[in-house]
Amino acid sequence: MQIFTCQTSTDICESQLDLAKLSQTRWVQFGQEALLYADESDWNEIANSAGRSSIPLQRNRNPSQQENLYLVVQKGRLFQQEHPEIPVLLDKGRFLVVDLEPELANKFNQREDPCYGLQPLGETQVAFTVKPKLAARRTSVDWIKDLVEQVSRYSLETNLTKLVSWSTRYSTSTSYSEAATWAQEQLNTMGYQTRLENIAVGVGSSTSHNVIADKSGSHEGNKDLVIVVAHLDSINSRGGSSASAPGADDNGSGSAGLLEIARVLGTHQNQHDLRFILFGGEEQGLFGSKQYVSGLAATEQARIKAVLNMDMIGTLNITTPSVLIEGATLSQSVIDALAEAAETYTDLTVEISLNPFASDHMPFINAGIPAVLTIEGTDSENSNIHTANDILDHINYELMQEILRMNVAFIANAVGQ
Repeated sequence: MQIFTCQTSTDICESQLDLAKLSQTRWVQFGQEALLYADESDWNEIANSAGRSSIPLQRNRNPSQQENLYLVVQKGRLFQQEHPEIPVLLDKGRFLVVDLEPELANKFNQREDPCYGLQPLGETQVAFTVKPKLAARRTSVDWIKDLVEQVSRYSLETNLTKLVSWSTRYSTSTSYSEAATWAQEQLNTMGYQTRLENIAVGVGSSTSHNVIADKSGSHEGNKDLVIVVAHLDSINSRGGSSASAPGADDNGSGSAGLLEIARVLGTHQNQHDLRFILFGGEEQGLFGSKQYVSGLAATEQARIKAVLNMDMIGTLNITTPSVLIEGATLSQSVIDALAEAAETYTDLTVEISLNPFASDHMPFINAGIPAVLTIEGTDSENSNIHTANDILDHINYELMQEILRMNVAFIANAVGQ
C-alpha cells in the first residue's frame, strides 16, 4: 500500500483530479488537501495520471495496509497527547489519518470520555470541506443585523472571566455547582424561565446539574423549538478532579457564548420557542446531554427544529478566522443555514464536516434530531485544553464574536419575529 497527498482547489470529486477516477485509487478529502492510497502495483499508473493532470503528489513514507488506516476525530490534540506512539499519516488538527491495528482502534473506541473517536478510512470519503468565499456578501436582513451587532466583547469577556475564576468546574465538584447556580441567576435576570436538572455522572452516580432556560414564542399555532447548548464543566485530564482546570476555551468560551446569545435574544419577540442548556458531565462521557435527550417525550423531540452546540469557540489556530460546522446528514439544512449566516454577517472561513464526534450534539443526532457543533476551525495548534494552561491568555475575543454573530443570525432566523 502506498500513501500520498496532493492539493486540490475544490472538492476532489469535482476537480480535474483524474487519478481519483482510477478504480484502484481511494481517497479522503481534508479541505483543500487530499490523501490518496493505492496498492504498490498501481503506483506507476497513478503517478503518470497525476503528471498528465499537472497535479503535484507528495509520497508518504509510511506505507500501511488498508485495514490499518483510520480517521480520527479529536478535541484539540488529545489523541496525539495520549498516544504519541501512533504514526500519524496526515494531520489536519481535529482530523487525523493514523496507522494502527484494528484491535487497538476498537480498544480506543471503548473509552467512555469523548476525547476522540476512530473509524476505518473509507475508500472515498470527505473529512471536511472548505466553503469557497463569495465574491460579494449576501444581502442582510435589517432586524437580524440589528441583533447580530449587539454581540458585545465586554459582556463576553466579563462572563468568561467569571467562569474561569473557579479553579475547576469539574462536573461533580462544589465549584461546578456554584458556577451552575451563577449561570442560572444570569439567565433569570435576563427574564428566562430556568431550572436546574440533576444528572448522574460516572460509575458511582455522583450528581451534577444541567442548567435549562426557556423563552416561549408568540406564535399562536404549533411552535417549533430551537435549542442552544454548551457544556459548562471543565477537566484536567492528568491532574484529577481537584486539579486546576480553568477551561477558558473548553468550554468557558461556549458557555460564555451561550449566555451572550441569551442576552442578545432576551428581549427579542420570537415566534417559536427558544431553549438554552448548559450541560454537566460532558467531559466524563456526555452524561448531561445523554440524560436530557433520553428524557425527552416523543412530541417534544418532534418539534425540535435545530440544536446548536458550541464547544471551543475561543482559540484562533490559524491566521484566518474560521469555524467548523459539524453535523450529520440529517443536520444538512441546519449546516447550510449556518453557512449562509456566516457568509452574510461575518468574515469567517467556513469548514463543513459530516463526521460528527466528541461533544453534546451527538446524543441529539443519535436520536434523529438535527444538531450541529460550531467549533473553532482547524484546531491544529490547540494543545492547552484539558490542562491547567487553558487560560484567558489564549482566548481570541474577535473570533468568539464572529462565531457568535453567525449563531445569533441563524437562531434569530429560525425562531422568527
